[in-house]
Formats: sequence, C-alpha cells, structure tokens
Amino acid sequence: MTTKSALRQDVLAKVRAFHAAGQAERTAFRPGQDPVHYAGRVHDADELMTLVDSSLDFWLTAGRFTEEFETGLADFLGIETLLTVNSGSSANLVAFSTLTSPKLGERRIRPGDEVITVAAGFPTTVNPIIQNGAVPVFVDVQLGTYTPTLDAIQAAIGPKTKAVMMAHTMGVPFELRELRDLCDRHHLWLIEDNCDALGSRYDGQYTGTFGHLATLSFYPAHHITMGEGGAVLTNFDELARIARSFRDWGRDCYCSGGENNTCGKRFSQQFGTLPHGYDHKYVYSHIGYNLKITDMQAAVGCAQLRKLPRFIDDRQRNHARLAAGLARHADKLILHTAPPKADPSWFGYVITVRPDSTVTRADLVGALEAARIETRNLFCGNLLRHPAYQNISHRVVGTLDNTDIITTNTFFIGVYPGLSDPMIDHILAVFDGVLQSLKPKT
Repeated sequence: MTTKSALRQDVLAKVRAFHAAGQAERTAFRPGQDPVHYAGRVHDADELMTLVDSSLDFWLTAGRFTEEFETGLADFLGIETLLTVNSGSSANLVAFSTLTSPKLGERRIRPGDEVITVAAGFPTTVNPIIQNGAVPVFVDVQLGTYTPTLDAIQAAIGPKTKAVMMAHTMGVPFELRELRDLCDRHHLWLIEDNCDALGSRYDGQYTGTFGHLATLSFYPAHHITMGEGGAVLTNFDELARIARSFRDWGRDCYCSGGENNTCGKRFSQQFGTLPHGYDHKYVYSHIGYNLKITDMQAAVGCAQLRKLPRFIDDRQRNHARLAAGLARHADKLILHTAPPKADPSWFGYVITVRPDSTVTRADLVGALEAARIETRNLFCGNLLRHPAYQNISHRVVGTLDNTDIITTNTFFIGVYPGLSDPMIDHILAVFDGVLQSLKPKT
C-alpha cells in the first residue's frame, strides 16, 4: 500500500523535476534586449518544494514552518524574539503601536509626543507615527550614505521627544551604537526600520539588534522573500508580549494557534470589569489587528533563510563591482558610501547626480531605462512634498536641503543576487557611454 509519506515524497520529486525543466529552458543574457531588474525573487527548487510540502499539511495558518523560520532567523541575528507579520509595513505599525501600550506606564508614547525621523525614505516608516497621533520631527540626511548625522538627531531632541524611528536606508546602517547611547541618556525609545538591511552590521553587530524594537520585510525586492511578509524583533520580553498582542487582534492571551491555557490561568484571572475568571483567550488589552502570516509563506522563508549568507555576499560583491566601475564618474555623480563602522548588506546602489553636473537625472535614467536597466527613485524623496503629507502636524529641525536634492537628483539600481557579471558589465558600459556622450546641461 502506498503511504501518505511516500506519496508526499513522490510529489516533491515531481516538483524538483518541474523546476529543473524550467532551468533547462533559460537562455544566456542578451545586453540591451533582456531586462536588468533592480530586484527580484531568487530561488531554486527548494522554495517550490517547501511551499508544496506545507500545502500538503493544509495547516494554512502559522504552524511548523513559521516556528522553524522565526527560530532560525532569530538565531542567525542573535535576537531574543522574532515575531512574523504579514508585511514590513505591518511590522513598523506593530513596532510603533507597541510603544503606545498603557502597560508601559509613563514611558508609553501618547498623542502629541514627538518622534525623530527623516523625510527621505519609504512612507510606512513615518506613517505609524502619524496614525498613532504622534508628531514626526524631521532631520536632514547626508548625501552618499542617506542617513542623518548623530548631531542632527541630538539637535532635534525636545521636551516632547519620546522616540527615534528611522530606516537603515538602502541597507546602510546609521551610527547605531552611538545613537542607542544617545537614546538611553535621554530615555528615548529606538525603533530600527531594518526592512532594507537584513544582514547589515554596525561595529560587528547585526542591525536590528541595537534598538528596543526593529522590523524586517520579506517582500520580493528584499534580501529574502516569502512573497508578502515581515517581522518584529526585540530583546525585551515585555515589548515582545505587547507586540504579539497588537498583531493578534489585541488579545491579552499569548497562546499560539491551536494551543490553550499556556499560562495555566485561563479561567482564574481578573481583567478590568469583566467577571472574575473570564476566558483569557477572549480578553483584549489593546486595540489591535490581525497581521499574521500563513505557514505557506513561512515555508518559502525557511528555504530562503538557508541562502541568506550567500545572498549577503552576492549583494556586497555586486555593490563593490558597481562602486569600482562608477568611481571614474565621481566628478558627475555622488557615489554610494557607508559610515566608517558600517558593513552594509546593500539593498541597491544609490546615485545622486551632482547639482553642478553637466547631466541631469532624467538624462541618465532615460538612457539606462532605454538600455533595459531598471532604475528607481530613492522611494518618495522628500515625503513632505507629497499630497498626503501636506497638512500633517510635524516639525523640521534645520533644513531639508539634501532631502530636496534627493527628490530631484537621486535614483538607484540593483545589486540583488539575481544580477550576473554580464549584467553588471552592461550596466557599467551604459554609464560610460551616457556620461561621455551626453550634451552639457542647459
């Protein structure tokens, strides 16, 4: 008799053969004809096999693969708790909402409190601040690293400041150890938006492990993917418990799916004005959400996690090749750099066309796109110039001059592991041709 286990192995063998057939149909890269993407999914048969394996379980919600992924990535980073959510943006929402919990007493962030951040980034780093009624305080960033200086952050601290929440933009760590020390001296929370920076290090330590909370994204453009997905990281048990509550409908109970009475006090506690002994599974201590992932997403993540060290190496290698090839154009371009103690796991290669250059961003981007090389702006440029943010309560400390330059002069190209050497050769050849042939800016 054929067993379920044997049938499962037969199915998985077919999946591996299906992937191999697809690989056999691939053709060599043709410069100028085939696209050079800025990012994309990089996978092999393992991702397909774990995905199908999880579907055969038909567990659907968080299960064995979710536990394996959360434990494996937490161990890789050296973090106490890693809580998966359904996107990096949701991770930012959960992380910030965690700091609004009444359980934190006087340290909780209340409406009207200020949070220091930057305007040059992705909107969902800032949105949770606004959505929770707090006031973002914007500081400028440096061109080249696209991170703010410690002095700029320190100058923005005021009597209402409760936290700093910023991204390691494009994988470049800001001065993390020094900023954490500054936050501790002023009793501020630090949230690292680490969505672009999985595998980056600062002073020898992984980003995402310095702050009180940190976040990750597993969208296909990011370092590893599960389609949609994200995570909240913390080394603090109380913050982990609160974050789990916000993720899981706001409930006070922290049992995993399918579990009951983990705390051993399910029917013997007092909460608010509820009857004594009210079922803990249905006690709500926060106005929460449902932001969990499925086990099928986690299954893909497990296979991706095994490739993470290679992905980091590939990103660093590709970035180094672009840096070496573009160095000869440093008179026209501000090239991508990192602070002295930073060891980035780069998200992309960021380029700012010098304001006094003889070319414009439109000239350069137009030529690259015509050569089928994908480009992207540095996300939203100056967030405050977008319609949705015209009337928000905020404060700006100093100027946003560099942020405005980013809005008009900055873009990035890919360094993801899917790039081959011939693709990078093509990129550099196009840069050389464009910068040597374009007419001076009028």
